[in-house]
Amino acid sequence: MTREKVSKGILIGKAGDRNLEADLYLPEKNGYHRPALVIVHGGGWRKGSRNGVKGFGLLLSRSGFVCLCPSYRLSPEAPWPAQIEDVKCAIRYLKANYEKLGLDPERVGVIGDSAGGHLALMAAVATAFEGAGGHEGISSDVKAVASMYGPTTIQYGTDNEGRALLMGAEATEEDYKGASPLEYDLSNFPPCLLIHGAEDPAVPLAESTVFYEKLANLDRKAELHIFADEGHAFDRRSWSEEKMVDIGDPSSVYGKTVIDIIDLFFSKYL
Repeated sequence: MTREKVSKGILIGKAGDRNLEADLYLPEKNGYHRPALVIVHGGGWRKGSRNGVKGFGLLLSRSGFVCLCPSYRLSPEAPWPAQIEDVKCAIRYLKANYEKLGLDPERVGVIGDSAGGHLALMAAVATAFEGAGGHEGISSDVKAVASMYGPTTIQYGTDNEGRALLMGAEATEEDYKGASPLEYDLSNFPPCLLIHGAEDPAVPLAESTVFYEKLANLDRKAELHIFADEGHAFDRRSWSEEKMVDIGDPSSVYGKTVIDIIDLFFSKYL
């Protein structure tokens, strides 16, 4: 079995005086012009860490993808748009270092789960929010995107504590729209994979179905995979990080199925 090469805590940029770090998972065999993925963790924008998506990095690197799992500023530290700025910095880092990492800068995708899925969709649609983390002048465009049970709308006046904390007390209605992937013109949206549990109490299934329908009506390439009778983070045993089961872990009922769907999708479009 092909194994991966792992580099933990590498410096990918700066947010003021704060270091932006990530874990890098390289395929075992050296190569050139390989596809690459930025993998964004969830946690309601206010908790979680890149360690929560290490299963993505481990398993997808074994399929030949260069995988970068970044940390980003959480909402208790900085409100929107700090989170998407840091994700875009991670995308630019890959492209800036494409020769050293043996990847093709035109074959970069982004994937995330839950809040990370929202940030992945935002990275694919928003031309603003580049930030000043580093690697300025390099495009943060991605060729394909995948969201697992990620929000597509951040509703103004929400009573959702996580979403309100994300936006901050001073955010306007326009700010909320600017943080909502569904509010954007999707006519040039890249190929998109959506995965969702039908009984998700945290992020309702409609967040993905409405987004998928908008893409379909625009004749964009999109896939929607719905898992019947499943809730939020259904691919893991527990949402608490101490007991987290990685994507693809045999003790996770749907882990292998989910990773296979993701692998096939990005192999097709990157």
